[in-house]
Amino acid sequence: MRRIIVDYNKLTPEILNLLVEKFPDGYGIRDVIKFTNPKGKYVEAVEVSTEDTMYLVKISDELVDSMENYEEEEDITINDDLDIDVEGVDLEGDNDDD
Repeated sequence: MRRIIVDYNKLTPEILNLLVEKFPDGYGIRDVIKFTNPKGKYVEAVEVSTEDTMYLVKISDELVDSMENYEEEEDITINDDLDIDVEGVDLEGDNDDD
């Protein structure tokens, strides 16, 4: 399995989708992996995987914002192609059950 460290700047829609699916309510302290990269820099990341690749996505404020915005965009679905036949339907709301 390949292991790839991904920075926010190189985050693909596929990886962002994996993050949102795995952490729909955001990630917690137990989800964070801490390590030192080959350059000696301390890194905090969260892990998501596909069948052949494990991604360690570096944590940043921009990552959190992207995940939150992605969830908001997914929740909004607009369908302009709705055809509803309202002929013969009482739209006044008169109730004959009185």
